[in-house]
Amino acid sequence: MNTLHKYLLRQVLASLLLGMAIFTFVLLIGDGLKEILPLLIGGQVRFGTMLEAIGLLIPFFWVYALPMGLLTAMLLVFGRFSADQELTAARASGISLLSLITPVLLLSLFCCGLSAWINMDLGPRSRVAFKKLISREQADLARLQLPEKQFIRDIPGYIVYVDKNHRGDLQDVMVFVLQHETNVTTTIRAPEGRLVTDMKNKQLVFDLLNPQMVTLMQNDRVRIDSSRGWASYIIPLSSMENHPYHPAISDMTFWQLRAELNDLNQKLSLPPDLGGTASDMHLGQLGEAEKQRSDLTEPLRVEMHRQVAFSFACFSFTLIGIPLGIRVHRRETNIGVAIALMLVLIYYAFVMLGESLSGRPEFAPHLIFWLPNFVFQAVGAVLLWRANRGI
Repeated sequence: MNTLHKYLLRQVLASLLLGMAIFTFVLLIGDGLKEILPLLIGGQVRFGTMLEAIGLLIPFFWVYALPMGLLTAMLLVFGRFSADQELTAARASGISLLSLITPVLLLSLFCCGLSAWINMDLGPRSRVAFKKLISREQADLARLQLPEKQFIRDIPGYIVYVDKNHRGDLQDVMVFVLQHETNVTTTIRAPEGRLVTDMKNKQLVFDLLNPQMVTLMQNDRVRIDSSRGWASYIIPLSSMENHPYHPAISDMTFWQLRAELNDLNQKLSLPPDLGGTASDMHLGQLGEAEKQRSDLTEPLRVEMHRQVAFSFACFSFTLIGIPLGIRVHRRETNIGVAIALMLVLIYYAFVMLGESLSGRPEFAPHLIFWLPNFVFQAVGAVLLWRANRGI
């Protein structure tokens, strides 16, 4: 019995690690590199930075690769186990299917705990670290060689454009100065220029030839200033260091989401001194206030439930993957992968539905994330019971 348990665990672990590696690679190629490669080709990041960014993205993709890899492992291992008549031999020896898969079920529960840590903490932190790294590298114009024919928006308060850039010798330079990060107040244009990076004073120095400065004054008046010969224009980089970064809701850890939710609830709750008059308020006003609070807090609640519910996907996929693998009764890898992808699409359909309804609290979208777990576990339990009885 112990020999069979060790044999199955080794098979499942080997398939799990291989499946995770494959799915991580596919997700990295399909989603991760599309964010990094344009920056590398445009000269905005170095090759070493790209490798560091990939390393930060990998834990984020484990959120999806772990349950997908476990489902594929169950289908492949138990499909081969059944096709090779090993399951029949085990039953002939008086070993039931449930006692045979007990260590595998325990492994799936361990994977649930690991998935919870990745979903609720490691994955979001890795994603935020990746975005900060890319932002920092884009902002570090000491290494950014101002890609040609691109509007560079990485310096707060400025947009820079150059038509040609040959090792710092620029042609057709435009610098837009923004007010409140939106309105253009000043436009500087020059046919030629040179870029000098002053790292000591943390500033960029544009030496421009025959620059023309157009400034929008009050009352929609325009002032035009022109210079003959070379003139310098300085852009400070110090503002970039103090530029705050607030992660999006989808990039927050579970604890950050909970703190944000508590903070919102406190801000939107009635003040204590109104407690005595709250019952005298018009019911419509109370209903409107409650609706406003639900609209603002529901996206946070949706993301929290998504992280927790998705952590149980490993157990759900294990329960349904084992009997399906036995029923398929095939050794071919492509059959197991095809079934795994189909089940994953069904599971993620519920996830996408819940996310799409995050702005509609009347539909309770945070509860939708639990539906695929209940469905998969219920169907898996029935199929497993039937497979244990040989039906």
